[in-house]
Amino acid sequence: MSAVARRRPAALSAVALAATAVTALAAAGPAQAGSRAGLGAAAGPGPVRWSATDSSSERRSVLEYWTSQRMLAARPYDTPTPRRATGFDQPTQGTPWATRGASAALPRRGPLRVTTVAARRPAEVVANSTGLRWVDGGAVVRTVGRVFFTTAAGGNASCSGTAVTSANKSVVMTAGHCVKMGGAFHRNWVFVPGFDNGRRPFGTWVATRLLTTAQWNAREDINFDVGAAVVAPLQGRTLVDAVGGQGVAFNQPRQRQTFAFGYPAAAPFDGSALIYCSGRSFNDTVMTQDQGVACRMTGGSSGGPWFRGFDGATGVGWLNSVNSFKYNFAPNVMMGPFFGNEAQALYQAAQSTNAL
Repeated sequence: MSAVARRRPAALSAVALAATAVTALAAAGPAQAGSRAGLGAAAGPGPVRWSATDSSSERRSVLEYWTSQRMLAARPYDTPTPRRATGFDQPTQGTPWATRGASAALPRRGPLRVTTVAARRPAEVVANSTGLRWVDGGAVVRTVGRVFFTTAAGGNASCSGTAVTSANKSVVMTAGHCVKMGGAFHRNWVFVPGFDNGRRPFGTWVATRLLTTAQWNAREDINFDVGAAVVAPLQGRTLVDAVGGQGVAFNQPRQRQTFAFGYPAAAPFDGSALIYCSGRSFNDTVMTQDQGVACRMTGGSSGGPWFRGFDGATGVGWLNSVNSFKYNFAPNVMMGPFFGNEAQALYQAAQSTNAL
């Protein structure tokens, strides 16, 4: 069947919130190398997979659907708000684990316009940014990108995501609500790494499988707002072979220096450029097990990466959370889920999934 006219699960429902209202955005969080030995096993049910496209013809339909006009018109996506009432499960934590990123050479030619690493001034990377355009080049400008999809309600929307190193070289990490929300997985899901003011210097990558945590799938538990996509090869190359992949890390210490990236598309931003925030993360003391960072990125940056151990000269770090939501009463603070055993199990499931 056509990907554009795929089956549509339950319609997207509006989420009514109890005590404290929040809006979704891109948040920031840490990533650091830990010991590779000892994978912590996730407690409870495992990650949930959904078939996004089933054939090459369906993937072609998705590619044809995403014209530049549709991408530019896609609305920035928001998350549901956390409920105060019964509380949430707490992410389980095991042995610290991390894997380093994989590099890929930049194309000789292309429309991406960024300052090269060699030309940048060290002072340009700000240790306490609440939302600046990234102009320093490096791996981050080709591994981070915009995500586009159609919701079950029929609207086109955008989030952010990151290509990560993986066994199948085809994994994009993002937020759970950027793959499923209101009881329905999204359709026509694509990843555009290095998106630059409407240009797609590294192509458009179509998802074959979408995954999320069992907790987000069952009840949209904001503590587990983590998602992943496995994308099909493009012109015979895997995603990581084409753009590289950032490292990932799980069960790392909290409250560390963080660099958060995303493509905010709600005012005062317009989704045309990669924006970053930086600073020390802190624990949420309101109602979740999440972490926060000072950041004024807006809707559309959801799913963008939080890096720990980020090197501004190379644009490389360890992905250790994703942008999730904001509280209405704290518009300059973004929250991201702790990457514990459940997030690690999601990553392991995604990297072991066939990309076709």
